[in-house]
Amino acid sequence: MVKPLIHPTAIVSKNAEIANNVKIGAYSIIESGVILHDNTIVHPHVHICKGVEIGARSEVFSFAALGHSPQDKSFNGEATRLIIGNDTIIREHVTMHRGTTNGRSETRVGSHGYFMVGSHVAHDCTVGNDVILAQNSAIGGHVNIGNGCNIGAMAGVHQFCHIGKHAFIGSMSAVTTDVIPYSTALGNHAHLAGLNVIGMKRGGISRPTILSTRSAYRELFASNGTLEQRVESVREKYSKVSEVSEIIDFIRSDRKRSLCLPNVK
Repeated sequence: MVKPLIHPTAIVSKNAEIANNVKIGAYSIIESGVILHDNTIVHPHVHICKGVEIGARSEVFSFAALGHSPQDKSFNGEATRLIIGNDTIIREHVTMHRGTTNGRSETRVGSHGYFMVGSHVAHDCTVGNDVILAQNSAIGGHVNIGNGCNIGAMAGVHQFCHIGKHAFIGSMSAVTTDVIPYSTALGNHAHLAGLNVIGMKRGGISRPTILSTRSAYRELFASNGTLEQRVESVREKYSKVSEVSEIIDFIRSDRKRSLCLPNVK
């Protein structure tokens, strides 16, 4: 067991749970009920509010503000939470807010995420594993971000949107619709711009699978027939390609937002 190393100017509540080998820098504030797991590093001038739990081996850089009240006028001080997974990097000036009782009462961020300078995760969001939010990007309340997504610099995602796994959102894009898994979305307002082939390769997906998924994508968004007809055709034709099945399931799922589509030329 290695005791925590806490700078004498830091303010750490006696009711916070500070695990082995945690380091807390100068002038940081750790409120009552915060849980910091093993080997987490909190740099100087960080404020972590009540209701926050941060997983092992994570690192929080200066001026990050985690677990403050959600920016929701209905919020009335209820006890809600922000849960952050293991091995997560949270850079300077990042903000992540707790959930609301009108939502799921917690904001949940997965493991192995990388949140660059000034990025924002709003209340009641669910963010998967291995997600990157580039500098000054922001996701609104109740957004669902799948595993392996990459949100480009200064991009914004509208509340209640769902971004499928391994999707890439281009820099300065404004996303107001649901983005299918493995795709790329660009622009203001964002439109589909093909598959995120680079992300799929980095995710270990084989070349034949990528080629099949690309063919399925082209058939899904062709001009003939209705989308419903094309979805059924693609479902049958590519039933053995799990990535295509995930896209089909995503399209058919219930949603509050419409589907992001390619631009019509």
